[in-house]
Amino acid sequence: MVVRRESFSYTVQAHCSRADAVALLSDLSRQEELHPLIVRVRRLPARPGAVASYAITDRLELGPLRFPVTYQADVLLVGQDEIVTVARQQPATTVRNHTRLRMEGDLLRIDVEITLAAPAPLFGYAFRQARAAHLGLASRLGAVLDGRSGGDAPAAA
Repeated sequence: MVVRRESFSYTVQAHCSRADAVALLSDLSRQEELHPLIVRVRRLPARPGAVASYAITDRLELGPLRFPVTYQADVLLVGQDEIVTVARQQPATTVRNHTRLRMEGDLLRIDVEITLAAPAPLFGYAFRQARAAHLGLASRLGAVLDGRSGGDAPAAA
């Protein structure tokens, strides 16, 4: 099976503490408010090597069809300046999220790199879905961390 891999990244800036951002971004059960595809998150016993593990259900669309897909996600690293998560879905699809946080004056800068690997026949669809979902999350993240209920978040894709 030929597996393709590609990455994309985005940056979000917010007026918040690093601890608040780490708490939100490292607890995948809180991602329903941010991630546009997620419809359900269940905490699971942590898998070996993981800080926390989850079963996440997304609602995907393909033309007029809408269908749920459930996958496992693990939080592998949580530090004050770095978070690493990996989501795994069959067949042979992984999404790795590497988030770095640093203060720039009174703003917190959040740099995120998403790397998707999937079998070649599924790659185009999976990459488009992952990119759209994570950029949607990015557009909400600044506002949530700033404590705003709406408006434009200071984000750049």
